Amino acid sequence: MLARSTTDAALNRDAAFQRQVDAVRLGHGLGRSLGLGRLFDYLIDVTRAGVVVAESDVAHGVFGRGDVAPWDASVRVAVHRLRRKLEAFYNGPGRNEPDRLTVPVGAYRLVLVSQQPGVITRPPLRPPRVSTLIILGLLAACLVLGFRDWTARAEARVFLRVEQTPLWRGLGSARPVILVIGDDYVFGETDGSPMPQRMVRDFAINSAADLDEFLMSHPELEGRYIDMNTSYAQVGPTLALRQILPLIQHAAGEPRNLRIMVSSDLRPEMLKGNDVVYVGYLSGLRILQEQVFEAARFGVGENFDQLLDRRSGKTYASDASLAPPDLPNHDLGYLASLRRATGEKLVVIAGARDPGVLEMVKIATDDLSVGSLAGAGGRVEAAYEVEGMGRTNFTSRRLNELDVQPRREMVWR
Repeated sequence: MLARSTTDAALNRDAAFQRQVDAVRLGHGLGRSLGLGRLFDYLIDVTRAGVVVAESDVAHGVFGRGDVAPWDASVRVAVHRLRRKLEAFYNGPGRNEPDRLTVPVGAYRLVLVSQQPGVITRPPLRPPRVSTLIILGLLAACLVLGFRDWTARAEARVFLRVEQTPLWRGLGSARPVILVIGDDYVFGETDGSPMPQRMVRDFAINSAADLDEFLMSHPELEGRYIDMNTSYAQVGPTLALRQILPLIQHAAGEPRNLRIMVSSDLRPEMLKGNDVVYVGYLSGLRILQEQVFEAARFGVGENFDQLLDRRSGKTYASDASLAPPDLPNHDLGYLASLRRATGEKLVVIAGARDPGVLEMVKIATDDLSVGSLAGAGGRVEAAYEVEGMGRTNFTSRRLNELDVQPRREMVWR
């Protein structure tokens, strides 16, 4: 009798757990984020298997990544977002559910909690028999293949919805696409010695050609500043590549229609006959800066950590470069979509620093968020204040609403 009671209790816990899994899915508790959906499915499997996983296991199993750097909080941020989504679901559509699913702080598993205070139940952890292991192994193989096919089709549907939004509409439909990743050009300072003693980053000098022009105006520095043919990639755009590249590849169609380069290699003649997507810091726009901000509501302030609202005269500043990595910071993000009279499209996904870039990529690839951006005549412009910590983005708020009648026609030449 005791064994039967134990079995019945385990079955009841299994049923209650599955009911809440179904409730979250059917109630769209996770929104349309494919990443959160994969994380939710992974934690379901981990919980049912009764295994303990580490952050690196989640990074590999959910996001397909290898080792996680100590400063990379992307897994913890994803788990935090999932926890908040579950809380929002049970405080809203799921408030009448008898139980709720939650993710304990510091753990990577799901826990079934009764809505009655103080009652916690968990799926049973029963050692499987050998025959069960074989069956589960075959089932897991089928699920992996099915999940990959489902994921590919689901992502394609999301891409189609995103591509129809004003920010992206028409990209790659008639021209090849160039994906430009922001980088920072640096040159050497010799102090008169044969070898450079330090590397210098000057926001007014963004290429070897800029350095030559600067030295022609300052001949006394000839020999002191030298081109090292060196630039370094900005961290935020590099981290964002995995999230945004599949969307751009989908828009470009054939692989031969997509070219990827850093902003220091972009030349003016490349802007003719190609659609361009820029992902990076505001300081890395280089030859695109004048094109983007010439007729826009916003522009760069006294430095690249500021955005100036030309209509109100208000200046917004980022402190992400000054805040300690373990304290909150406020960054700036900027999205824009422009089109030449000859049809070429330019999409700008930029931030003052890493949190701004990562938040803009999140908005630009989410069909609901990017779908809320209005556009007139193919024009889109939106600026954001982004809350973050270190290089991690958390939330953002819109600084402006696009006017139906812009200050003047927003085109890029």
